[in-house]
Amino acid sequence: MMIKGKKKKLHELFIELVKLQKKVITSEIKLLIILEGRDAAGKDGTVKRIIKHLSPRETIVVALGKPTDLQEREWYFQRYTAHLPVSGEFVLFNRSWYNRLGVEKVMGFCTNKEYKSFFNEVELFENGLIDAGFIILKYYLDISQDEQQKRLDSRKTDPLKQWKISPIDEAAQKHWKDYSDARDEMLLKTNFKHSPWFVVNADKKKDTHIALISHLLNRVAYKNKDEKLVSHNYGLVDAATPDIISTKLFK
Repeated sequence: MMIKGKKKKLHELFIELVKLQKKVITSEIKLLIILEGRDAAGKDGTVKRIIKHLSPRETIVVALGKPTDLQEREWYFQRYTAHLPVSGEFVLFNRSWYNRLGVEKVMGFCTNKEYKSFFNEVELFENGLIDAGFIILKYYLDISQDEQQKRLDSRKTDPLKQWKISPIDEAAQKHWKDYSDARDEMLLKTNFKHSPWFVVNADKKKDTHIALISHLLNRVAYKNKDEKLVSHNYGLVDAATPDIISTKLFK
């Protein structure tokens, strides 16, 4: 897509997102979007595009930091439940409880027992949310190793990106394969029927925004949807099936 065409497409998708939010509010839907992915995969930018023209009162972005000492002693999911959407809210988790299967696993921030028990609990937890009327969409943004290095380097030189620099950045490339293995296990074991994973090729930021927003809109019913506009994912969004995980994700 040409740059001008992408801007027009995004504008049209923003209109669709407003339509979706009207449906969420009037029908008292509890809509939860989970964005996971490699460091520098573009989660922040994707969130900014999604919420750009939405009501700040009914649209909430959740990006939790390191747990406190008290939270370390809580049930693992407890600090996340406080941020779940109520009826009429659209909540986006910029990283979620799946931290346990990513950075916590790779960097040794959880025990092997905690890691294994997560798999037993998370399906029950998410099924409970579905039974309570939540709509959950889970996206994993994946990028190539070269693209990740380029974006991490950019953080060091761009004064507007200084806030993104963290000690975890330094480990991203060093533990590339470890993160790949952890990602694959997460996608395979937590790809549930009512809350499946979708994987997104995020090497090209603008294309990623268009593809992911289109896919999101296509998955949720709302009035006067432009079906043709939201029917394409431009080959960048796939269901997390075993063959996709083995052949399309960056290793």
